[in-house]
Amino acid sequence: MSEEKSQNDASSSGGSKKANNFFQNISARYTKVDPHSYLRQPEETGFQYWSRRLTQIKPVELLWAESEASELKRALNSIQLICVGIGAIIGTGIFVLSGLAAAKNAGPAVTLSFTVAGVAAAFAALSYSEMASMIPVSGSAYTYAYATMGEFVAWIIGWDLILEYMVGAATVGVGWSGYFVKFFTVASYGRINFASSWTEPPLTWTENPASISYSGNYFNVPGFVITILITLILVVGIRQSSWFNVTVVSIKLVVVLIFIFGLCGFMAPENYHPYVPPNTSGDWHYFGVSGIFAAATTVFFSYIGFDAVTTAALEAKNPQRDLPIGIIGSLIISTVLYLVFCTIMTGAGNYTIYLHSATPAITAVEAVQQRTGKDFSWLSILVAIGAICGLTSVLLIQMLAQSRVFYCMAKDGLLPPVFARVHSKFQTPHWATMTTGFLTAVLAACLPVDLLGNMTSVGTLLAFFIVHLGVIVMRFIRPDAERRFTIPGGKYLSLIFPLIGMFISVALIAVAEVTTIWRLFIWMGIGWIVYFTYGIRHSKFNRDPVGRFSEGTMPEGAREDKNGYQYEEYEYDPDNHNQDPQSHRT
Repeated sequence: MSEEKSQNDASSSGGSKKANNFFQNISARYTKVDPHSYLRQPEETGFQYWSRRLTQIKPVELLWAESEASELKRALNSIQLICVGIGAIIGTGIFVLSGLAAAKNAGPAVTLSFTVAGVAAAFAALSYSEMASMIPVSGSAYTYAYATMGEFVAWIIGWDLILEYMVGAATVGVGWSGYFVKFFTVASYGRINFASSWTEPPLTWTENPASISYSGNYFNVPGFVITILITLILVVGIRQSSWFNVTVVSIKLVVVLIFIFGLCGFMAPENYHPYVPPNTSGDWHYFGVSGIFAAATTVFFSYIGFDAVTTAALEAKNPQRDLPIGIIGSLIISTVLYLVFCTIMTGAGNYTIYLHSATPAITAVEAVQQRTGKDFSWLSILVAIGAICGLTSVLLIQMLAQSRVFYCMAKDGLLPPVFARVHSKFQTPHWATMTTGFLTAVLAACLPVDLLGNMTSVGTLLAFFIVHLGVIVMRFIRPDAERRFTIPGGKYLSLIFPLIGMFISVALIAVAEVTTIWRLFIWMGIGWIVYFTYGIRHSKFNRDPVGRFSEGTMPEGAREDKNGYQYEEYEYDPDNHNQDPQSHRT
C-alpha cells in the first residue's frame, strides 16, 4: 500500500515537474533577451530555422529600449491624446455613415447598432489600454502582436492596419468632399453649385449583386486636395498637427451640441415607428433584428480612432499614464454623442430619406425645415462647418496613425528603409507620411464611400481580435511586466472582458457582407506575397538580432525582472553581423 502511494506520489511529482517545465519553457520564450538565441542553431535544419523565424517574439525589454531611443518628438499630453481620440472617432461615422446605416439596414434602431458597436469598442478599449500601458510604443496592434504572437502575425496585423487606416482616411476624404460642396450650396442659398463630375468619385459600387461601374464623373477634386493638404500638415510636425487637431475638435464638438439642442424640440414621433422595420427582402442584412447587427458592422467604423491614440505613443510625454486616459476618455465622450445624435437624426426625418444622402446631418435639418416651415438655414451652415472640421480632424488622425504604422514596420525591416527615415528638422517620418498620403488621396478621388467604409470596419475588427488575444497571452507569460493600467476584475476574472471582446469581433466580422470579407482575404493574400518575397528576408530582428538589440539602450528597470531574467550587453560590429541569416551559427 505504501509502495503504491509512493509510486503515485512520484508519478504526480513527475507530471507536475513536466508541467512546470512546459510553462517555464513558454515563459522563457517571451522573457529571453539574449540576441544570440535568435540566430540559427547548429542542430537546426533550414526548414526548422525558417519556421521558427515566423514566430520569433520581440521581447518587451527591446520595445522599451526602442521607446527610450526614439527620434520622434514627445509633445502630447493626456488632454491632447483625448483630442486625438475624439478627432479620429467623431467624423465619418456621425456625419456620413449614420444615415446610410439607418436607411439600408436598421431604420430608427440604428441607435441600437451604435450601442452594439460601442460595446465591442469598449471591450477593445480596455485591452488596448492595458497593452498600451505595458508596451508604450508606436505601431498599435502591430507592435502588440510582435510582442505576443511573433513576426508573421505582426505582419498580418500591420498589413491589415495599412488597409484600415488608408481606406478609412479615403472614406473620410469622400465624406469631406460632400459636406464641402453642401456648405457652399447652403451658404449661398443655392447660387453656388459645384459640378458633380469634379466633386464625386468616378466609380459606384453595388453590393447585391456585387458590381462596380463608371458613374460618369471624372475625379473627386475636393477629396484629393484635402488629403494632400493634411499630408503636408503632418510632415511639418506633430506639435503643429496636435494644436490644429485640438482647434478643429473643439469646433466639431460645439457644432454637434448645437445640432442636438437645436433640433431636440422638433422630433416627429411617427418617424420612430416602426422602430425596427421588418425584413421584407429576404436578405437578413436588411432590417429586422438581424439588420441591427449588420448595421453595427457598418457603423463600427464610427469607433475607429481610439486605437489611433496608441500609434502616437512615441510622441506622448508620459505614455504609460496618458495613453489609457486618451483611449478610454475619448471613447466615452464619443459614444454618448453618437447615441444622442442618432436619436435626433432619425426623429427629425424618416429613415428612408437618408438612403442616397452623403450629408445626413444636413438632410435632417432640411426635413425639419420642410415639416415645420421654420428657417433653419443657419443650422445647416453650422452643421456643414462642423462636419468639415470634424472630418478634417478624423483625416488628420487616420493619416497620422497610418504613417506611424508604416514607420514602425520599416524600422523593423519589413518594409523598405526609406519609410523609417525621420526628417532632420521636423522630426517626423516624412517619406512614410507622403507616400501613404498620396495613395490615400488617389483612393479618395476614385472610390465611393460605401465600398470604402465596409472594408475599414472588417479590418479594424480583425486588429481588435488580435489585441484581445495579446492581453490574455501576456497575462500568463509576462505577469511580471509593469502595467500602469489593468482591466478590472483581478488576475483571472478580468480575462472575461477580452474573451467577450474576441467573440464580439468575430461575430461582427461574420455578419459583414461576403464581398467585404473576400476583399480582406485578397488584401491579406497580397500581404503574404510581400512578406515572403521581401519582409522575412529583410527583417532586422531575424536577419541581425544582435545589431537590432544594440540599436537602443535598455532602461534601468529592464536589467532584471522579478523572475531573475537578465539581458546581456554585446559589442556590435556591423561588418560581422550584417550578413545573411544562414551564416549565423553559434
